[in-house]
Amino acid sequence: MATLRDVAREAGVSVATASRAINGLGNVTAPTKAAVMAAVKKLNFVPHSGARSLTRRKTDTVGVILPDLFGEFFSEIIRGIDLVAHESGMHLLLGNMHGSTHETAAAIAAMRGRVDGLLVMPPDLKPELLSDYLDPTLPTVLLNYDAGSLDLPFVAVDNYRGAYAMTEALLARGARHVVHIAGPKHNRDARDRQRGFVDAMAKFAGVRNPAILPGDFSEESGLKAAGLLVQGQLPVDAVFAANDQMAVGLIAGLADSGKSVPGDVMVAGFDDIPLARHLNPSLTTMQVHIDRLGSTAMMMLLRILRGETLGSASATILTPALIARGTTVVAAQATTAQP
Repeated sequence: MATLRDVAREAGVSVATASRAINGLGNVTAPTKAAVMAAVKKLNFVPHSGARSLTRRKTDTVGVILPDLFGEFFSEIIRGIDLVAHESGMHLLLGNMHGSTHETAAAIAAMRGRVDGLLVMPPDLKPELLSDYLDPTLPTVLLNYDAGSLDLPFVAVDNYRGAYAMTEALLARGARHVVHIAGPKHNRDARDRQRGFVDAMAKFAGVRNPAILPGDFSEESGLKAAGLLVQGQLPVDAVFAANDQMAVGLIAGLADSGKSVPGDVMVAGFDDIPLARHLNPSLTTMQVHIDRLGSTAMMMLLRILRGETLGSASATILTPALIARGTTVVAAQATTAQP
């Protein structure tokens, strides 16, 4: 395998000059750069990424820290980030905070010196604590998080408005006993979605204390909610789950108990993960365009890396759209005219 010294010898220049030419640095004439690049091509030289990083003080890598790396929601975010990063010649370094404050600090610390910028989704972390963990010299964009006093750019979903609209739609379809399956108590998205549900129930149904079941955004918690609904004999004609994964578990649990969807119970979710449209019946949900959450944040980070100054005033709020599908469409009874 050819080395930088081999390239320099082939081009008839010093190792330092060859390095500057390869890394696009100044003080290299056009003929010299052409000679070096010709030697690179002839010798099939591949620059060492670590050495290039030290020379250029850049890594061409973006750190991505998420609460989890499993499940369709997070895979769609990563897909959106990667689409933009790949087109820009950037690599991704993934970190997982596992919902732990300690592991969040460790994940952020592990990125220092290894990435040019950071994308972080810290849904359970208070702004003042997050500020203690972040490196102020490292360009950072927050995902699905209101930066508050941090003055950092962020991309977020209007969870409150989406949940409010979904609850209103269920009531408009004739539901009177709507139950909500909440997300994790300390999760900002879950709290906003629950708040939207509660406010809509109060305004459009006159219900001040609507039924809310515990959940944690997992399919298993949707299954458990189905069991609670059936065993507790809670009046219910519609369920709004705070995310699609719980809605999927709920539908499976209701089916196991002999309940039909939407015949006995209408079901709606939130996020529009790819699986939602492939269920039978397909799932009514709030479409977030999860990949756009990632791609928008990545484009924002690229702007910072290219010299722009962005703060919380540059935030992008994505408004979800209601997608009505089979889990809330109750077929009208057919009538046959008598001869």
